[in-house]
Amino acid sequence: MVTALSREAAAPPSLWLDALLASGTDDLRPRPALGRNAAFDVCIVGGGLTGLWTAYYLAKADPSLKIAVLEKHIAGFGASGRNGGWCSSLFPTSAEALKRSHGREAAVAMRQAMIDTVDEVARASAAEGIDCDFAQGGTVSFARNAPQLAAATADVAAAAEYGVDKLELWGAEQVGERFGARGSGSERPLGAVFDPSCARIQPAKLVRGLARVVESLGVSLFEHTEVTNWFARRVRFRSELPDGSSVDGAVSATNIVIAVEGYGAALPRVGRHVLPLYSLMIATEPLSDDVWREIGIEHGQTFTDYRHLVIYGQRTADNRLAFGGRGARYHWGSAIREEYDRDPRVFGHLQRTLADLFPAAADAAITHRWGGPLGVSRDWHATASFNPKTGVGIAGGYVGDGLSTTNLAGRTLSALIRDEQGPLTELPWVNHRSPRWEPEPLRFVGSNLGLLATGLADVEQGLTKRPSLAAKLMAPLTGH
Repeated sequence: MVTALSREAAAPPSLWLDALLASGTDDLRPRPALGRNAAFDVCIVGGGLTGLWTAYYLAKADPSLKIAVLEKHIAGFGASGRNGGWCSSLFPTSAEALKRSHGREAAVAMRQAMIDTVDEVARASAAEGIDCDFAQGGTVSFARNAPQLAAATADVAAAAEYGVDKLELWGAEQVGERFGARGSGSERPLGAVFDPSCARIQPAKLVRGLARVVESLGVSLFEHTEVTNWFARRVRFRSELPDGSSVDGAVSATNIVIAVEGYGAALPRVGRHVLPLYSLMIATEPLSDDVWREIGIEHGQTFTDYRHLVIYGQRTADNRLAFGGRGARYHWGSAIREEYDRDPRVFGHLQRTLADLFPAAADAAITHRWGGPLGVSRDWHATASFNPKTGVGIAGGYVGDGLSTTNLAGRTLSALIRDEQGPLTELPWVNHRSPRWEPEPLRFVGSNLGLLATGLADVEQGLTKRPSLAAKLMAPLTGH
């Protein structure tokens, strides 16, 4: 019997966490909070995938290290337990942009590192007995009008130039054969791009399983322990105790890792270095084999299309459609609140879009609706950084491409902290420093105008059947 559940367990914030609770495999009860001052070699702030992968690779490399992970809620409460379940080679900054900034060799190295990371997540999860429904079926990106097909063709050509990604361009006939004669909705696809470097996973199984693994390696994981600040190799925290009281304290640590992604906007020493952008998801009831045959998406496959307002989806291990997208507005002052996780307008848009993509699923019941913030840096460039003088490392700014990138961040931070130089520490995102976002009201106006322009770009392309001028003007602001 599941008893004494935490607030998170009483109302899990995603399909993924709810599935663990419903199956009885994880009751989501919080681990004990840190109730006193303490000292560690490494103090990691954030119990999501970045923090846990960093702890994992540090503990594997040097079992003598005393490592603590401090988490405000429970491990996997944030984006790590709510995302779309794409373990992909996607990186928020394009190879062309990396080449302009760092040179062709660095761009190729970054692309290869991301591809290799998909394999590393598979290897590490299998080695540690983490059953996260990992199935590498690749990503299908539909092109549903002429401008989208042009963009798809350009992507395949660009990938061929760098010689690392193995993208395939499928024509309308191939798409029709694979995904049914009706295509994928009101606009019959003109083609699609297939990227084999992506796996479907159940993200909560991965993050919660990884939490158990790092504990078995001797890492101390404290939950309901909120970090309020850090300075001079000390981390200030406030813990919530089971009796409802709280205690303030500090951790002394030789090295500190900040791994909180979009939630960093609430920390005084991160603040405007990250913008919390909300992404929302829905999930259907399990669909019949007949419906799946008509849809055509196979187990292990993820899917999207070439619209500008990002959408993403997967076929889950239990035959649901889990589908998400952008469209939720930015909130004044980078505010993060529980009520922002649900937006009826965006949920309605997602349901209509899913029915348009896959008419066979139009009548399927929607069983779960959820969302949460992801982290966006001002130049849309992720980073894994470490300053040996201060002992502080930070990673994030994944812009929604973090499920695999967190693993690369963990390996990279582990190497940087241990002063182990090699290919990982030479990648172009290492020690990248993005500019800060503008103060309010400029941040509020600019972010929401950008969101509006992205939506208008799709309308513009649908009407004109030509590449969007609005999208072209916005491309430099999104790392492309």
